[in-house]
Amino acid sequence: MLKPLSVFIGLRYVRSRHSKGFSSFISASSTIGIAIGVMVLIVVLSAMNGFERALATHLLSIVPHAEVVAVNSPITQWPKSVARIQQNPHVIAAAPFVKTQGMMQKSAALKGVEIRGVDVMLEQQVSAISRYMIAGNWQDLTLDNGVIIGAGIARKLSVQVGDKVQLLLPPANLNKQKDSETQQFPVPMTQQAIIVGVFKFGGTIDDTQVFINLVKAGELLGYQADEVQGIRLKVDDVFAAPQIVRDVAFDFDFYVYMLDWTRSHGHLFNDIQLVRLVMFIVLVLVIAVASFNIVSTLIMAVNEKKSDIAILKTMGAKPSTIMASFMFQGLMNGMVGCLLGSSLGILISLNLTDIIRGVEASLSVEFLSADVYFIDFLPTLLRQQDVINTVVTALVMSLLATIYPAWRATKVEPAQVLGQA
Repeated sequence: MLKPLSVFIGLRYVRSRHSKGFSSFISASSTIGIAIGVMVLIVVLSAMNGFERALATHLLSIVPHAEVVAVNSPITQWPKSVARIQQNPHVIAAAPFVKTQGMMQKSAALKGVEIRGVDVMLEQQVSAISRYMIAGNWQDLTLDNGVIIGAGIARKLSVQVGDKVQLLLPPANLNKQKDSETQQFPVPMTQQAIIVGVFKFGGTIDDTQVFINLVKAGELLGYQADEVQGIRLKVDDVFAAPQIVRDVAFDFDFYVYMLDWTRSHGHLFNDIQLVRLVMFIVLVLVIAVASFNIVSTLIMAVNEKKSDIAILKTMGAKPSTIMASFMFQGLMNGMVGCLLGSSLGILISLNLTDIIRGVEASLSVEFLSADVYFIDFLPTLLRQQDVINTVVTALVMSLLATIYPAWRATKVEPAQVLGQA
């Protein structure tokens, strides 16, 4: 006999069980339950991986990976600081910036905005903003009084490229006035600007962000020619950004704030991790419930095969052989379920984006809106390790479910069973 006795007996029992009506139904239900649990878990994990990748590649292509911002006084001689920061092996690029909160007005319409003064050339090394221009050109930011705004701001103010708007900014010397004569309600500074470009990225960034030339922003906010408020970093590992910006900040000889994307948008990543954990636990429990249906199947099989077990014992079969036979019989359900579930899960995960788009088109609905989220599609990324972990988890649960019924089979007394026969 080429196969072990326990495997041979287990396969015989599996084939004979398929002809039993109720036993066959219970066995099929456990197999289908395991397959569904494995399939859904693989799909959910792939979707969570896709969101992580979208967070790292899409959102963080615009949102700063990290920033060092001056505390008491501006960063002087910023070209030297940028060059020194770029010597860090984990920093891909660095660019200066000046930012402030303000208002943008067009006729009677008014919108609160964050105004960010940037170097036109260096900003393209740390940000992909130029790829999201839907009107105008990023290079036009060098024009005098030119500004680039988000699509949400343009829609709110009903403006387009070439229109003139008014910026309301805090006074340049507001932070320098320390005497008691400082006005409690200072009059905002006004500045005429021309819309030279509009970008559309998605999410709240379109509703708040305004870009202006670094030199012009420095003049408006009272900075000298070589002074900036902070320096933005682009790092090689976004999930190591907190440590990288800390290392960079320690090289400065003056105080700076250490900011990174985990402070401003880290909640998105934390939400993804939380959903992943909750869904993993829920779906593992689904697999567990389906796996323990194997208990019912095997207990019925043990009751049906008592006479066979008694004969095997009288012929000298060891309890381990009998136990292994029934464990293998139950494990077959888990193996078939894992095979079906993993195959369907991989197939769906690889085509999940197209499937969801097809559902959206057929139902005329939109599950993800770019105006609310930073993407308008359901991303997916299938990882081999997730498939392996899911299949191993399901197989282990299936194996655990077979232990008790198989142990019960070893407790059959041949004298009682054959005597009744």
